[in-house]
Amino acid sequence: MFSINKALGILPNASEHGSTVDHLLELCHWFMAFLFVGWICYFFYTIFRFHKSRNPKADYHGVQSKAAAHLEFSVVLVEAVLLLGFGLPLWGKRVTGDQFPPETDAVRVRAVGEQFAWNFHYAGADGIFGRVHTSFLNGSNPLGLDPNDPAGKDDVISKNEMHLVNGKPVVIDLSSKDVIHSFSLQHMRMCQDAIPGTMIPMWFRPIVAGEYDIICAQLCGAGHYAMRAIMKVETQAEFDAWMKEQASLRPATPAPAPAPAAAPAAH
Repeated sequence: MFSINKALGILPNASEHGSTVDHLLELCHWFMAFLFVGWICYFFYTIFRFHKSRNPKADYHGVQSKAAAHLEFSVVLVEAVLLLGFGLPLWGKRVTGDQFPPETDAVRVRAVGEQFAWNFHYAGADGIFGRVHTSFLNGSNPLGLDPNDPAGKDDVISKNEMHLVNGKPVVIDLSSKDVIHSFSLQHMRMCQDAIPGTMIPMWFRPIVAGEYDIICAQLCGAGHYAMRAIMKVETQAEFDAWMKEQASLRPATPAPAPAPAAAPAAH
């Protein structure tokens, strides 16, 4: 069967749920193609039917038939079926909390956007994310990881490179350090805004190993065009080896830093 999706250049799917998204897109594209052809044919019909040579005298009563109203109602009905019957249920499966995989079964990543890069934060072997605070932000600590927190001693932070395990669900918690960004994984059929001051989760299961682009889909400044990262989907052994390598690159005992100053008491 001819696929409009492929003809339009939509990237190949690499996620478990992506086939349902592609199916909905295919239905929408065929429906819009049918409407396009239909309206073009009707346009040429009206040019022929109401040409001046065939209708030298204007008819001020207009069309008396209700066929046009029935056609318009049919279009609205099909659009409602696509939205209520396909679109909203598919969206609900991606955002409702009871659909998220258990944390013990998933790779958990914190993705934080900034102008113009992506930072990825992984919990270490203990599975606990270290505390972060803006007072610790600097060039060598882009996420403000608290060096005094024991839970963060084994955490891994990667810039513009995210690693996932093929066939294993992943939960990504999105946020931003400055302006609104948009975390777009086109091969995974996922896109979510990253908003300062919030942590928004998204999840999927990759099913095809390889390297994929991560782009910002929200205009975020002069360097927006270059805000690109790489997502590597690999085997569990490769992922574990990468995590071990990244952990070994961190200092064994990070220098302690002063705790954030407390706010002055109100009088």
